[in-house]
Amino acid sequence: MSVEATIRVQAADFDAAQEEALLTQGRRDVGALVAFTGLCRDDDGALAALELEHYPGMAEEEIGRVARDALARWPLTGLTVIHRHGLIRPGERIVLVVAAARHRGEAFAAAEFMMDYLKTRAPFWKKERRVDGTDGGWVAAKDADDSAAARWES
Repeated sequence: MSVEATIRVQAADFDAAQEEALLTQGRRDVGALVAFTGLCRDDDGALAALELEHYPGMAEEEIGRVARDALARWPLTGLTVIHRHGLIRPGERIVLVVAAARHRGEAFAAAEFMMDYLKTRAPFWKKERRVDGTDGGWVAAKDADDSAAARWES
């Protein structure tokens, strides 16, 4: 059976439990479901919001391309990736990755693979908006995130 990933880039919040249910509803072959939800951090009270920008169409296509790679690498029964854009305040959800598989190892690996990509190479740009009204600038990639993503290259 061919599995296709669900990819959404949206401004609206999402319901992680509902997305998980969609991957398992009526299925008896799913033995593992790994979900990761990324939240906007407060940065010690200095961050008012993150402003996430993207190129509509391009972001979905690029995430879809990497999701197809995940589906080719691991025998998944389902994969959902949702990434928000716009103004996101501390405590709000930014990203959701849900990987379903027969076994936990494949589900964990696929979810981690997708998050490593989203963190380092997905076409999103994050700008900090500070509580004091100043512009915190664009968020730069971190070396640790790049190192984590590099392990998937082969």
